Amino acid sequence: MNTPFNLDEHRRNRPRPTLAPPPERYFEQLPMRVMQRVQSAPAGTAPGWGWLAALTAPMRTALASAVVLGGFAAAFWLTPTAPLASSPDALAHVPQEQLLNYLLTTDQRITLVDLAEVPGTSLATPANTYWQASPDEVRELLDQQLADESYL
Repeated sequence: MNTPFNLDEHRRNRPRPTLAPPPERYFEQLPMRVMQRVQSAPAGTAPGWGWLAALTAPMRTALASAVVLGGFAAAFWLTPTAPLASSPDALAHVPQEQLLNYLLTTDQRITLVDLAEVPGTSLATPANTYWQASPDEVRELLDQQLADESYL
């Protein structure tokens, strides 16, 4: 069990430093000196924005969020609506030479899914606008396709 310890029983070996007494009426003048140094600067707000400083913090936060939301809504409503480029007639107006040059110069491979008929396409497209492949071209393309031997 620990023995009780009393600090008064143990004297210091070195002498205590002597402290100088404070100047006369120091503690009576101290609050006034502190208040003179901590003078608040006059609030320099813009003349038109004084009402904003008078609002409480939650009201300013709500006002800021309403302004941001109103800005998004205004940007959405004021954006002009452009016709979508994915309309069925969009590719009908592109010349066939430009389509062919695009397909030949890009590195992307075209799959059968890309060439498949989309059910939502216009039926008014004439049949002569499609590329006509000869039987030799079709046979050559089919020979290039990989086939699983287990189905043959």
